[in-house]
Amino acid sequence: MGTGTRAPQHQQDEPRADRGRDEAPAEQLDRNQTELMTELRVAGAGVQVLFGFLLIVPFNARWGKVSSFDRAVYFVALICVAVAAVLLIAPMIHHRLLFREGEKGYLVRVGNLDAIVAMVFLSFGLTAILVLISNVVFGGVAPVIVGIVAAATIGWLWFGVALLKREHR
Repeated sequence: MGTGTRAPQHQQDEPRADRGRDEAPAEQLDRNQTELMTELRVAGAGVQVLFGFLLIVPFNARWGKVSSFDRAVYFVALICVAVAAVLLIAPMIHHRLLFREGEKGYLVRVGNLDAIVAMVFLSFGLTAILVLISNVVFGGVAPVIVGIVAAATIGWLWFGVALLKREHR
């Protein structure tokens, strides 16, 4: 790279124009950020409702009758959903702290990563919730079957389909 002069980080973060779109890199960043924030608002609201529901579960009168396995699975679900909520809220906080600092490329890149990692945690949390409920309702092998089917279905629909398309492109 020559003389050691380098472009500011925010200029290096600017994406190339999408295929088939006639927009400048700054316009693409604006669109990407708007799309990302909209997706985060939708996902974040759902995760926060789920987290609120999980917070009240131990205060149910029947909670004292659940097994130590159920308590452990519940706690895993609670932690996973809490981590997902934190990750989905983080990009909005970053945006506020870096507002008008010329870091839109960074914000879009980190927000995208936060959203993906949040969905990984949410997939574990949802699977754990389904395992817990199936164990309380049916017991036996039901939680194992439900856990495997839930993890495989969520993993395939949320990650596998898109990653397969990405690999074939």
